[in-house]
Amino acid sequence: MENILNQIITKKKEKIIDYKKKYPMNNLLDNIKNINTFVDFISKIKKRSIEKKISIIAEIKKASPSAGLLIQNFNPLNIAKLYVDNGASFLSVLTEEDFFLGKLDHIKNIKKNYQIPILCKDFFIDTYQVALAKSFGADCILIILSAIDKMLAKDLYQAANDLNISTLVEVHSENEAEIALSFENSIIGINNRNLKTLKISLNTSVKLSKILNSHKNPLICESGIHSIKEIKFIIENAKIHNFLIGESLLRSKDIASKLKEFAQITL
Repeated sequence: MENILNQIITKKKEKIIDYKKKYPMNNLLDNIKNINTFVDFISKIKKRSIEKKISIIAEIKKASPSAGLLIQNFNPLNIAKLYVDNGASFLSVLTEEDFFLGKLDHIKNIKKNYQIPILCKDFFIDTYQVALAKSFGADCILIILSAIDKMLAKDLYQAANDLNISTLVEVHSENEAEIALSFENSIIGINNRNLKTLKISLNTSVKLSKILNSHKNPLICESGIHSIKEIKFIIENAKIHNFLIGESLLRSKDIASKLKEFAQITL
């Protein structure tokens, strides 16, 4: 996985050069001034928690390096409608083009049709990408601590704060969890997938939540959620009420029923 991560980041650097030519920074900042669809991730999650509701961030992605092609006839708008109609509180949209077959346009097109908060799921390695994501309608960006150094992570975080876009800081280890605590205004996501072995353990959320329990903003459980039983395990043992769920929904024979079951769980 580390080798794949290096490949993704190398390719991303090339893409950013092209994007900067196609979408100059000044143009992005002008476009951002006209955006009126922004929804505050943190406020909405906290509101749902007060209402004793869990939050499901339902993911839209065509493929991944670990799973291969997930959906043959991929239609992001149709998936978004299915998610919105059946209880998703938020969407996560993969926009990385070469390894996940995503597009930024997916966010723009979904936002034209649905007023739902969207996480731009990509590999952020340049502060330019923050403005790019916001200009396409994203409400939140992903900062993966295992993919970049702490200084760049802080730069991305500051750029997001300056542009009034939420951040989700993703952690995989105890060391990353300790670092993430300094991102006070961010959501923190605990990814249960071991990046070296690709194996998933929900105990990662349990273990890291103990380090992160002083964080004032919401925690997200990422990867490995396939059933109500697993959601209740995390709620009980990690005290986390928010879940990013992708492959188990996308691979389901009945996405609507599965999501509806998850969304009806109360605290």
